[in-house]
Amino acid sequence: MLELDINEPDKLVTVAHALSTRARIEILRLLNQKSLNIVEIADALQLPVSSVANHVRVLEGARLIQTELLPAVRGAMKVCTRTYHDVHMRLNTSFLGSKGEEQTYEIEMPVGHYTDCEVSPTCGMADGNGLLIPEDEPASFYHPRHVSAQLIWFRRGYLEYRFPLEIPPNSRITALEFSMELCSEAPNYDNDWPSDITVWINGVDIGMWTSPGDFGDRRGRLNPGWWGEHATQYGLRKIWRVDDERSTVDMQPISDVSLQQLGLSGQSGIRLRIGVREDANHKGGVNLFGRQFGDYDQDIQMRVHFVME
Repeated sequence: MLELDINEPDKLVTVAHALSTRARIEILRLLNQKSLNIVEIADALQLPVSSVANHVRVLEGARLIQTELLPAVRGAMKVCTRTYHDVHMRLNTSFLGSKGEEQTYEIEMPVGHYTDCEVSPTCGMADGNGLLIPEDEPASFYHPRHVSAQLIWFRRGYLEYRFPLEIPPNSRITALEFSMELCSEAPNYDNDWPSDITVWINGVDIGMWTSPGDFGDRRGRLNPGWWGEHATQYGLRKIWRVDDERSTVDMQPISDVSLQQLGLSGQSGIRLRIGVREDANHKGGVNLFGRQFGDYDQDIQMRVHFVME
């Protein structure tokens, strides 16, 4: 569920605008069933592809859908997936925290703010102005300047983050989500370079997603001017989710790990680890994107869905 209230007017207006036309509502309706590319949406709604592309940009800007650029016969195609099941707009914030009402706690963590790491070359990190550390020197990952990183890459190992969990004590978590832009890590880049990327929450392996490659066939939408054409350019935005029944990536099941196994009760923080297991079939590394690189204007997002009891 996407929670909005009147104390966030910009966010409220953005979402309300995205929902203000019949065509965009029809796009969301189509995406209830499955992910579709822009041409498929245009055909289904009998609209020009250019019009659908504009509607998709508005919906994506409101974070009601997410898109991925996937290889196609001619270049790439943009595939769209609906992000939320429900949108809740709260206009009276004096009425908060009613019993049984689902709420959402959301926070973003800059990619450079990891609390622990263990990496192997190829590895490095950069911000909007240049490289932050010498390339392929794992010891440099402990340098204090790592907090400024906007792009981090490593071939083996992991990064670990600690997120605050600031929800009322009389609440029950119903779902936990982490959203991030990432891809494999190859020398320079290689669109066909699979990597089995795993996420751990509080030390529990919740499942793996295989990144198809390290993408460099075009410039990332947000990349700074100094970043060269020969290197990694963008990733795919993926959402890991754990609820009472299972764990998923983009709503596709990846394991039977449920919330009960994560030990969240009474905790003030949540540990997130991103990496490549030693026994992975494809040890293709990780590129992790912040706001100044790639295609998505976000860091690592955590959403905690909970109800008051």
